[in-house]
Amino acid sequence: MAEIKGNITIRPLDATDAEAYRTLRLQALLQAPEAFGASHAEEAARPPATFIARITPAPPSLVFGAFADAELVGIAGFLAGSSEKSRHRGMLWGVYLAPDWRGRGIARALVEAVVQHAAQHVLVLQARAVTTNSVALHLYERLGFKPYGIESKALRINDALFDEALLALDFSLPADD
Repeated sequence: MAEIKGNITIRPLDATDAEAYRTLRLQALLQAPEAFGASHAEEAARPPATFIARITPAPPSLVFGAFADAELVGIAGFLAGSSEKSRHRGMLWGVYLAPDWRGRGIARALVEAVVQHAAQHVLVLQARAVTTNSVALHLYERLGFKPYGIESKALRINDALFDEALLALDFSLPADD
């Protein structure tokens, strides 16, 4: 696990965290719209029950939160494949860290929590990041994710188009040292 600077706790979210999750998610969509498939307007219109359901998915899917004391400052999710033919794969999704908390190893620790959890449940963990997000891409690659493709024009925000890098961490292969 990464060394975290400050008093930070990383744990799975539960239904009592729904309002804090909603607030941070909406902040993320405003601050980094190109990092997410959803828009702020879409998410802001959703009822509270949507956010409770999202952070309390059927196991082994899970959403982790990073807390500075009682404040939720970061999030990262794991979504396991649900069909017979896709249960061996999972997705890292929704990674976001509030700007004031960056540079302390928290994002890495959040993603490592997802990776450690996923390694117990799937053979492959996939991730996506816009090709212009060098910070996310570098973090994922340092944790062993390998690029396997580019989805051209994956997102459209107003008139701007963004490509997404597709990455995977294959737990069945020996780790690179």
